Amino acid sequence: MIERMIEGRERDIGGFSVRRVLPAAGRRTVGPFIFFDQIGPATFAPGKGIDVRPHPHIGLATVTYLIEGEMDHNDSLGCFQTIRPGDVNWMTAGRGIVHSERTGAEARERGFTMSGIQTWIALPGDLEEIEPSFHHHPAASLPEWDEGGATLRLILGTSHGRVSPVEVFSPTLYIHARMPEGSAFSVPAEHEDRAVYAATGDITIDGEVLPVGRMAVLEPGHEPEIRALTEGHVFVCGGAPLAGKRSIFWNLVSSRPERIEQAKRDWAASAEAGFRDSVFRLPPGESEHIPLPDDS
Repeated sequence: MIERMIEGRERDIGGFSVRRVLPAAGRRTVGPFIFFDQIGPATFAPGKGIDVRPHPHIGLATVTYLIEGEMDHNDSLGCFQTIRPGDVNWMTAGRGIVHSERTGAEARERGFTMSGIQTWIALPGDLEEIEPSFHHHPAASLPEWDEGGATLRLILGTSHGRVSPVEVFSPTLYIHARMPEGSAFSVPAEHEDRAVYAATGDITIDGEVLPVGRMAVLEPGHEPEIRALTEGHVFVCGGAPLAGKRSIFWNLVSSRPERIEQAKRDWAASAEAGFRDSVFRLPPGESEHIPLPDDS
């Protein structure tokens, strides 16, 4: 049973499409998921690629998961990692981190297609200021199983009696399902908040159609059947609802609005100081940054 449907809003970022699903009007979060973006699919000709310049985060963990393509992560802790399909890049911002996301030299030279999901996980209030960290989990390290003709991979948290190796900070659910036409699986009622997103291909939820690019928030306690009308990729996310409200400005998340104001001042001051002896530092090898946007 579907509580409500959310239609993603498309926008262009540097020549490729991003579909933003969360936060949405009337539904800012699903479990700890406070931000949910679908990247692409986008095809880049040889010589082209993605260049997301260094920018800051606080109060959250970012999760990058690709369906196809690759991308280089570089952060102010000195962590550099190329992420490929099925891998998990888990970056905990905590009190503050800076990172960039760029296409590597080899992929840029040959041209490539990229698609995937980027999400933000809001940290519990008492952990918002923990030390930043970064962890990479190869696809082969994640639980994967077949059900009803679909292949399911547990990205984060717990489901179907399985546990992801990625360390999370609250009860979490995040699954990627590769679904041939006619395949089906059920979503257990283990977690209070749950939502299903059709990234590619149309599906039904207990017979009700969920078109591609839409998220269905499920009613608690119900265990619906997800069935593929066409071949595609489906994501299930959720977990325990967040305790308390979160404020969001740009890439900054906090339960305390004044903390976001401080982070804004810190980023502007760090940039003015050339990121030397400042609160925020650039990742190794980086000389660019994204300026603080205005409040509009």
